[in-house]
Amino acid sequence: MTLPENELKPNKRHNVLRRSYDKVKRKYAGKIRHKAIERAKTRIYLHGRKPEDYEPDILESIVKEEEDKIISEYKSRGIVALVAALGISLFP
Repeated sequence: MTLPENELKPNKRHNVLRRSYDKVKRKYAGKIRHKAIERAKTRIYLHGRKPEDYEPDILESIVKEEEDKIISEYKSRGIVALVAALGISLFP
């Protein structure tokens, strides 16, 4: 069974939207990564050490933890903003 010819070709509109989404996603991932690196450095300095004292895989795990924290913060802020926009009170 063969598909009609119009189903074989990718939808141009879909491709444009996908590229735009990917571009925005990369942009914000880079910003989150930069912020996570800065937080990781601060965290390391607060423990009285230097980033050079750690192995690269340990540094990567510290940065990943900070990225996860930042993403979690953004998600919770988004939910609070949505609830506020809907006029729902969290604290009666």
